Amino acid sequence: MPETPVSLIHPVPYYAQWESPDLVPDIIAGTRSAADDPRWQKSGAASPEEYAFWSWRLCGMACLRMALDHWRGSAPPAVTLAEECVEAGAYVRHPDRVEGLIYAPFAAYARRRWELFAESRPRLSAEELPGHLAAGRLAMLSVHPSLRTLDPRPPHRGGHLVLAVGATADHLLVHNPSGFPDGSQRFAEVPWGDLGRFYAGRGVLLGPGEPRS
Repeated sequence: MPETPVSLIHPVPYYAQWESPDLVPDIIAGTRSAADDPRWQKSGAASPEEYAFWSWRLCGMACLRMALDHWRGSAPPAVTLAEECVEAGAYVRHPDRVEGLIYAPFAAYARRRWELFAESRPRLSAEELPGHLAAGRLAMLSVHPSLRTLDPRPPHRGGHLVLAVGATADHLLVHNPSGFPDGSQRFAEVPWGDLGRFYAGRGVLLGPGEPRS
């Protein structure tokens, strides 16, 4: 368990990777298509189909939106950011799939485009996280999607990005872009003893960067 002498929670706004956070359980269950999300146009996509294609892959963009809104007071639409990340090499788009998020070019994009502190960390231990949070940073972490339910036997680690926004002696607090509105979306508490089942030990550190003049 990392040493966390005091509770620290950053007041970061929440964004889901779908525009309607309340619909996330139905979309993930397959009982509702992402293309039927009534707020799809807010994503910046050109059509419901384009939105549906990207929405399953936007966890990283949701994390970036949260960080930008926290430090800058606003955030561009998710698909708009994803298209910029394609141009930056952080995503590689194919007709039926997307490779990424690729951390190193994403971090370079975040530094160049948004003037954030951004560092790709192929190795980022859980023990380091409270210190980074105490220093004013946020951390995009690669976890298995079943973190939302604290699945006792996830099939593997990684594959989904969440944003670490706080820490206590007992829990890491995350904003989960594919969390459920039952308490696993905003400031979701992940016991330190459970984190290792889901966390792949890698991610991207984000910070506010230099103030703009």
